[in-house]
Amino acid sequence: MFRQATHRNYVSNVKIKDKVVIITGSNTGVGYATAEDLAMRGAKVILACRNPQRGLAARDKIIQSTGNKKIIFKQLDLSSFKSVRDFADDILKSESRLDILINNAGILNVGNYLTADKLPIEAQVNHFSPFLLTMLLLPLLKSSAPSRIINVSSIFYIFGNVDNLDKQTKSSILGRYVERVYSNTKLANILFTRKLSEHLKSTRVTANCLHPGAVSTDLFRNRRFTDLWFSWFINLTANQGAQTSIYLAIDPSLDSVSGKYFSNCREVTPIKKARDDNAAERLWSLSEDIVFSKNKEL
Repeated sequence: MFRQATHRNYVSNVKIKDKVVIITGSNTGVGYATAEDLAMRGAKVILACRNPQRGLAARDKIIQSTGNKKIIFKQLDLSSFKSVRDFADDILKSESRLDILINNAGILNVGNYLTADKLPIEAQVNHFSPFLLTMLLLPLLKSSAPSRIINVSSIFYIFGNVDNLDKQTKSSILGRYVERVYSNTKLANILFTRKLSEHLKSTRVTANCLHPGAVSTDLFRNRRFTDLWFSWFINLTANQGAQTSIYLAIDPSLDSVSGKYFSNCREVTPIKKARDDNAAERLWSLSEDIVFSKNKEL
């Protein structure tokens, strides 16, 4: 297909054998493909996944395919702030450094219900918990600098709005295929990255985000794609979708690049609302209020 033919594969001989990498949602899809590639390059890769059975299976498979035994599974349920805190505490105790954090995990169309933290589940998993996880791991990232934070967004951000992200919504876009809250969270990923990069100036920690491409992965397992047009739209493989994440994680030319949005291994300019500094500031304040008010001990 044309979209596959025009997709770029990132080619590099860069090795990262002394680096420690955390990838959320890395037992399948783009996250798994990213983890396998970075493991092949020698990194210590921590698979942060909700399901222990799938996480351990992914760990064993990556060890077998790469010969790299420095692959670790740690449980992380992004629908729970307690799980995020427990995971971060574990990392801070067990790891002396953290070079790359890839907030890859995401969910779509899993139902319009609230988590135990009283947040819409897609909003919590796709934005608020990654926000909290990043804040908790920042001290380790800073002490390991130069280091990188990578947030996986989506082209669906163009339909998003981050006002009242913590509130439920039942509206959808593209008919029944994508709930509005998903697009809202994907816009939040970009605005969070933009604001985070400001906070990280002079720290030698960078933050960038990306659209992985129209990838057919488990993200869409809750939808039956019977329409020919939509089946055509999501036609990239997980390995193809991982290329921009890999590029952002290791390419030497990006050592001082921060706050940017990438697609197909290239920096692109997002539409105006994803460059709205006022919206980014409001989102940051909302996110801090939510994760700190629900985590009094932080």
